[in-house]
This record gives sequence, structure tokens and C-alpha cells, in this order.
Amino acid sequence: MSTKKKSAKKKAAAPAASKSKKPKLPPRATVISSKLSYKGPLFSVFTDKLREPNGTTGIRDVIRHSGSVVILAVDETDAGAPVVIMEQQYRHAAGQYLWELPAGRREPGETPLAAAKRELIEETGYRAKKWKKLVRYYASPGFLGEWMEIWLARGISEGIAEPEADEHIHIVRMPLSELLQRIEAGKIMDGKTIIGASLYAALRRSAKI
Repeated sequence: MSTKKKSAKKKAAAPAASKSKKPKLPPRATVISSKLSYKGPLFSVFTDKLREPNGTTGIRDVIRHSGSVVILAVDETDAGAPVVIMEQQYRHAAGQYLWELPAGRREPGETPLAAAKRELIEETGYRAKKWKKLVRYYASPGFLGEWMEIWLARGISEGIAEPEADEHIHIVRMPLSELLQRIEAGKIMDGKTIIGASLYAALRRSAKI
């Protein structure tokens, strides 16, 4: 076989390199009007009238919020069996007690890290030497403008909690293995806790933290 034929054969066998193109997003809806329908101490509700790209109009009620922080505080004294600081409290909106990671609202002008440190102390009394942002996400972007930012707190030490008057929180040190088992069994129903614990476990498996 000639050198030219061998070269052509090799070229034919090699798969063509594919370039993934970023999909072109449709234009955004245009805000025709926005009215403050409710203003409370924690959030505001705006009623927005929108014009969609195809010309149709619609009404959207949007909850605006300054953002929240979630704290995955972990005792890693035993590297092979980390323990997560968990809370159990009654949630009126859900009508039941829920297991959750500590979390709270970011005050206007407050950085997420400062808010995370404050909330951890207020709700649990724990403090941490090392902090790392894990992820920011939107819990329900269909109507809720609130973002939630999960922070990993390590090198923790106990202290005295300073909860608000309406907060009745039961603090529990839960092994990560037990927390993941409860998530798999559907016994953890809080979204931020499922996301935080699952992400932390995945990062540990891949040795990225």
C-alpha cells in the first residue's frame, strides 16, 4: 500500500473534532410596569407586567429578598467520619419539624461571609476558623428572587447560641454518613440541606476539599 493511501486511511479513521456552540438564548421579556404590592420586614412582593418576545403580556408576582446564607459547619476531628452541625425546628409554612443546616437572611449591606459567621454564632453558638464558599443557587426562581449561598465552616469550636426570640432550635451533631442516609431515605425535606450535604460529600469523594 502506498504512503498516500495509508495517510488517507488514517485521516478517515480519526473522528472529526466537534465544536460545541453556545446556544443562542431568546430575548428577555420587557418590563412594562412594576408595582410594590407588599413590603414586610424580610421581603417585598412586586407585581410586574411583562411583554414577552412574541408580543403577549402577562403578570408576574415576584418576591424580592436580600439573599440568604447557609452554613455547613463540620467537625472533621475524625477525618474519616465528619460530623455536621444540624438544627431541628418547627416550620410554620411546612407545618412540621424539619432537619436543616443553620441558615439566615443577609442584612442589607452585609457581605455573605459576615452573615454566615453571624448566623452560625446566633443559631448554634459555634465558631469556625476556616470558611469556604461552596455554591450560590436560586431555590425557586419562578417567583422567588432570593439567592442562597452555602458556606463550608471548618475548624469549629462550641460556644453559646444567641437565637432570636421567635427561634426555638434544637442543635444536634449528626454524622455525615447518617445525614446522607436520611437524605436517601427521604427523611430530610429541606432543600438547602440536601444540596449542601450532597455537594460536600461529592467534593470529599473527589478529594477537592
